[in-house]
Amino acid sequence: MGINLFLPTETTASQASISLLDTFKSVPIFELASVCINLTLFLVFISIVSARQIVVCLGRFRVPKEGSNGNSVASRHRGDVHGEEIQSLVIGKSYKVSVFCCFYVLLVQVLVLGFDGVDLIKKKSARGQGHTSDWTVILLPAAQSLAWFVLSFLTFYCKYKAAEKFPLLLRIWWVTSFIICLSTLYADGRGFSTEGSSHLSSHVLSNFLVTPALAFLCFIAIRGVTGIQVYRNPDLQEPLLGEEEPGCLKVTPYGEAGLFSLATLSWLNPLLSIGAKRPLELKDIPLLTPKDRSKTNYKLLNSNWEKLKTENPLNQPSLAWAILKSFWKEAAWNAIFAGTNTLVSYVGPYMISYFVDYLGGKETFKHEGYILAGIFFSAKLVETLTTRQWYLGVDILGMHVRSSLTAMVYRKGLRLSSSARQSHTSGEIVNYMAVDVQRVGDYSWYLHDMWMLPLQIILALAILYKNVGIAFVATLIATIISIVATVPLAKIQEDYQDKLMAAKDVRMRKTSECLRNMRILKLQAWEDRYRVRLEEMRGVEFKYLKKALYSQAFITFIFWSSPIFVSAITFGTCILLGGQLTAGSVLSALATFRILQEPLRNFPDLVSMMAQTKVSLDRITGFLQEEELQEDATVALPRGISNVAIEIIDGEFCWDPSSPTPTLSGIQIKVEKGMRVAICGVVGAGKSSFLSCILGEIPKISGEVRICGSAAYVSQSAWIQSGNIEENILFGSPMDKAKYKRVIHACSLKKDLEHFAHGDQTIIGDRGINLSGGQKQRVQLARALYQDADIYLLDDPFSAVDAHTGSELFKEYILTALATKTVVFVTHQVDFLPAADLILVLKDSRIIQAGKYDELLQSGTDFNTLVSAHHEAIEAMDFCYQVPEKQDPLNGSVLMSKKCDSVGHNIANMAKEVQEGVSASDLKVIIKEKKKSKRSRNKQLVQEEERERGKVSMKVYLSYMTAAYKGLLIPLIIIAQTLFQVLQIASSWWMAWANPQTAGDKPKTSSMMLIVVYMALAFGSSLFIFVRAVLVATFGLEAAQKLFLKMLRNVFRAPMSFFDSTPAGRILNRVSIDQSVVDLDIPFRLGGFAATTIQLLGIVGVMTQVTWHILFLVIPMAIACLWMQKYYMASSRELVRIVSIQKSPIINLFGESIAGAATIRGFGQEKRFMKRNLYLLDCFARPFFCSLSAIEWLCLRMELLSTFVFAFCMVFLVSFPHGSIDPSMAGLAVTYGLNLNARLSRWILSFCKLENKIISIERIHQYCHIPSEAPALIEDSHPPSSWPQNGTINLTDLKVRYKESLPIVLHGVTCTFPGGKKIGIVGRTGSGKSTLIQALFRLIEPECGRIIIDNIDIKKIGLHDLRSRLSIIPQDPTLFEGTIRGNLDPLQEHSDQEIWQALDKSQLGEIVRQKEHKLDTLVLENGDNWSVGQRQLVSLGRALLKQARILVLDEATASVDTATDNLIQKIIRTEFKDCTVCTIAHRIPTVIDSDLVLVLSDGRVAEFDTPARLIEDKSSMFLKLVSEYSSRSNGIQDF
Repeated sequence: MGINLFLPTETTASQASISLLDTFKSVPIFELASVCINLTLFLVFISIVSARQIVVCLGRFRVPKEGSNGNSVASRHRGDVHGEEIQSLVIGKSYKVSVFCCFYVLLVQVLVLGFDGVDLIKKKSARGQGHTSDWTVILLPAAQSLAWFVLSFLTFYCKYKAAEKFPLLLRIWWVTSFIICLSTLYADGRGFSTEGSSHLSSHVLSNFLVTPALAFLCFIAIRGVTGIQVYRNPDLQEPLLGEEEPGCLKVTPYGEAGLFSLATLSWLNPLLSIGAKRPLELKDIPLLTPKDRSKTNYKLLNSNWEKLKTENPLNQPSLAWAILKSFWKEAAWNAIFAGTNTLVSYVGPYMISYFVDYLGGKETFKHEGYILAGIFFSAKLVETLTTRQWYLGVDILGMHVRSSLTAMVYRKGLRLSSSARQSHTSGEIVNYMAVDVQRVGDYSWYLHDMWMLPLQIILALAILYKNVGIAFVATLIATIISIVATVPLAKIQEDYQDKLMAAKDVRMRKTSECLRNMRILKLQAWEDRYRVRLEEMRGVEFKYLKKALYSQAFITFIFWSSPIFVSAITFGTCILLGGQLTAGSVLSALATFRILQEPLRNFPDLVSMMAQTKVSLDRITGFLQEEELQEDATVALPRGISNVAIEIIDGEFCWDPSSPTPTLSGIQIKVEKGMRVAICGVVGAGKSSFLSCILGEIPKISGEVRICGSAAYVSQSAWIQSGNIEENILFGSPMDKAKYKRVIHACSLKKDLEHFAHGDQTIIGDRGINLSGGQKQRVQLARALYQDADIYLLDDPFSAVDAHTGSELFKEYILTALATKTVVFVTHQVDFLPAADLILVLKDSRIIQAGKYDELLQSGTDFNTLVSAHHEAIEAMDFCYQVPEKQDPLNGSVLMSKKCDSVGHNIANMAKEVQEGVSASDLKVIIKEKKKSKRSRNKQLVQEEERERGKVSMKVYLSYMTAAYKGLLIPLIIIAQTLFQVLQIASSWWMAWANPQTAGDKPKTSSMMLIVVYMALAFGSSLFIFVRAVLVATFGLEAAQKLFLKMLRNVFRAPMSFFDSTPAGRILNRVSIDQSVVDLDIPFRLGGFAATTIQLLGIVGVMTQVTWHILFLVIPMAIACLWMQKYYMASSRELVRIVSIQKSPIINLFGESIAGAATIRGFGQEKRFMKRNLYLLDCFARPFFCSLSAIEWLCLRMELLSTFVFAFCMVFLVSFPHGSIDPSMAGLAVTYGLNLNARLSRWILSFCKLENKIISIERIHQYCHIPSEAPALIEDSHPPSSWPQNGTINLTDLKVRYKESLPIVLHGVTCTFPGGKKIGIVGRTGSGKSTLIQALFRLIEPECGRIIIDNIDIKKIGLHDLRSRLSIIPQDPTLFEGTIRGNLDPLQEHSDQEIWQALDKSQLGEIVRQKEHKLDTLVLENGDNWSVGQRQLVSLGRALLKQARILVLDEATASVDTATDNLIQKIIRTEFKDCTVCTIAHRIPTVIDSDLVLVLSDGRVAEFDTPARLIEDKSSMFLKLVSEYSSRSNGIQDF
């Protein structure tokens, strides 16, 4: 006989259901809720498990795998997570406690179930009717036991799964259990207070016992982390990106974050906690997820862009459409958040009238007040969460667009044709990347405003219709008028923006050129003239900046006034139509206008941004549509397919396709594999262009060019990347030690590397500034040789090296290392020609002769002229007979091994001593030391970019605030903003106070009085906004201009060492991006911060006026906000600094790649450089993404705090007894309170953004305090106007180093150059020749010693006085963009006649006369439309115009042929016969007729005497150099 626990058998079905319902009614509500929730979650768990099993079964059924067994899934979970092998697991304490808590709760529930079950059976044994419902006692413990059994199992299973996070279902279950537990505790507490101890039961006791365990589990659920640490086998992990530096292989948690973590942005916590402990470094910042990386986004955008181009080739493709097609999914997600946000933001204004009615005593249902407060709170909470997700999504979208567009612009820069390249300078291309791409990315913020503005207006009109009836039509009309009024303003703004951008481009182009050529500006004492030019260009830019900012100020006034105008029109119309306004409807309308104010105020920004973005999109589209290099210019055949390496058939080429005369015509040549081809000809004959046509660089008009195999190219002007020497040589290839050593030897670089403190790890300055001309050229040659190409194209590679190095290079490099390769080389050195298999002589754009050396000699004509000019130079040396006859001409090396008695610094001798005297163990020590020096980078010339750490100094703020009118405008701006806020609040208070509280009440004033006072207060406030906007613009303009001029003047006054050690990209970053921020951003950020602060104080003031108790919450909230802001700023500040620093390498790579595009293409390295660019973009995006996320992290927490304060205020107002508080004032407090969270987050945000933007001023500030070089003029120490009269130069114990941390370059040089004499300065490459000249011009200040010119110590006079009296023709010929006249006479000191004379003397007169514009003939950037030899002749023309008493020639004729060199030397002898001429040359004939020769070796004076005496001394170094040159000229064909 069983016990019927449920229902008596005789009851009917209907009675049973009624009885069951009654039974459940008797169960406490929280117990019933607990049972239902636990059973529901249990069913969800069962469903998930079942679904997974079905999926696994289906997977096995469809894809049967060989050798798979039943344990495969389990084993994969156990040992291998995400395909990576687990080395070890570390179980944390938190996991152990979590498991214990679960089993503890399970135990308690099982005990309660047992106790209740036994008790029930005892009671039921009596079978009494009164106990029919007792069975419900075991319902709760049964459900709880089942639930906690599953929960305990799930928690324990995490260990076997090696899960680092608890499953989402488990976490939700724990949190829910804790909430129910707390609710039950509250109910039990109330039960005890009414029933006393009789309320105690097993359920109450068990609930109390499990509370601590559930609290802990709830905390763990929120964190989500299990406490299990998984260590995977690092060997099996693939690197995430080829070029990532070690230490940052951790991917951002954002990609794997759960729902809660994404909503609260708590995935950022680990990074912020590091930032709070110490300043962040780049290695601390995790990598982006693959979908956020530049490569992914670039591929996506590029494929859509190419599709659009192919779909409609006739029309210009739309870049905007390509962007939308690529990123529409992200934009759609953002749209969902933006739409939700807009809808919930209108809940508050809609409900205010009901709230005021309730406070006025009109209660429509029970607990209406609390329900209203709940609705307000829920709407605000959803608004806060969606805002943050929307903003972060918009930022990420912008980041994707920016990185993909930057990559496209960079790729285009590498592919531009020569004609397209002429219309886009490197400065302009950098501007496309730095400014235009930035602008297009920023438009993502305004993307949704186009459809949100109409939606917001419709919602606002619906609420207004409820409050003011038909008068809402007036609102619509007033809104349309406000919007339409901005259209002409926006057009004006767009026009100013266009002109501003164009002016900025011009300034950036000139700045970039000046920075590149600062050395020549300083040598010629032109820097002041060029600085004034830049200031004039800035003046033009500033004119448009002024117009743009003042028009912006007017737009600001219009749009702060528009909501006031709209509200005045609406209320006026309502009163005129006889409508009844109440306090509730007025406050609801005002809250609606306040929300409408935001989109209306943003509308001018939207229109302006649309205009700016369109301009930028058009500029980028135009650039991306530019002509690329002809893909069919050359036909590339695979290696080994043909025996002909290079073949040109009927080739006609022209740099400018529109020019009637081609650059090269009638080119017919066939070069077989392994041939050596030499190209020679006079200056401007087209030798470099010939190599360009083989590379496919020069536009092909007709004919065919075929190349078989890979090519390597060495340009005439050395192109060196910033980085170390090893990186330049490897050029992206893997290191092969044996091959690397062979290359170093073949390029004669071994000795040079030994002289560098850091060997091949020496970091090269901008454009190879710390290498001599010869070293740069040899690094280029090494780069080419290491690539192991099939064809070598060398453009005059021996011009920059001395005779000995030149012959050694020719022998080791061309004749030995490249013995089996095809080599085409341009040369002016006739002595190298006999070794060529084929010589091509170019003249007037044609090959006029081709053949072997002897054949061409016999045929006479032009080749004979070149060779005879060379022989004349050799004979002029007049010493050949002095070389001992019995000595073989090629045995110059015998002389090298003899000891130099006069000075014991012979390099070969030192090398010999080292070899003899150093043991193997000592050598090991030396190698160790070298390795050590490789690691230390603190003594390198180029250092990492400087960056401040910690808080932005108050000095930076003050320097900016006092930059304009000594800060007098700041208090005026604050007063204007304060008056605006006071009048705004007064106008709202007036409308709330003067109108009746409910529909039947009497108004406190007449309708006319009501509207007149309101309009006076409202329009008065808008007047002050106008004053503030004008003051902010005025202040910003003045401060920006002062900072710019101060920075520019400081940069131009900086010593040359600053430019040597600072990549141009860093300076350009400051004068473009940072200056743009100061021009357009910071004044408005500062004004915005002041405005938001005052608004926030106004809101808190209104709320405390009604409920002063709110202060108890506001004060702790403010403290919490400030603490969070401080915690956030510690990381944010460093992130913004890292972002600024990571921008410079991108700009630097842009500049470098565009300058060396021909070399990059020549080596076929476009892909590698593209990868490098993508890597640098990711390095920039990593801190940028974290910086954006950190802002949202902070705002979310601030807004949540203010939302809770607002909710507290609402509950407080509801709790007051009716009548104890003025409903209209309470309504006003709520109206302003609705804005509290938005204002608070905006206040913090505006402060953080201001501090982040102020970093631009901090960076400009750094360059406003660069240590200056010596003064340009010293008032009391001007030299006489006729100085120097004689030109005598005395050097006394001169010691020079480039930087304090670098070794000495000149070691105590002492000698005298007599006035009016010709001094030849010779020595091996890197012996200190150019350094001596730099010391003479005081580009480098000597460490000790003196230089005296005509009895005046040059240290005691101004730099301008010194440099303007000396003349130089430098090693690297430089032309500035402009005209020939401007290049010869930038200071405009000479007449046209004098300029023509100088051109004729420098052999350029005829060439310039043939040009259409004569002296106004255009010179492109870097003088690209003039050959290197012609540029050198222009430099000679400058010297002829200057007519200084001292002339320095630094390798002045290295890039011209021997005949032109001889001619130049004759000109110099006649034109400068009474001058002191110091000539540095590698060509011995150039210095052999000097009065004195100075031989330098390792920075010391080896010899100083007349050439004749030095040649007589058989042990002299000069004789060795002469012998080498002579022997090379006589015997090169025997190599």
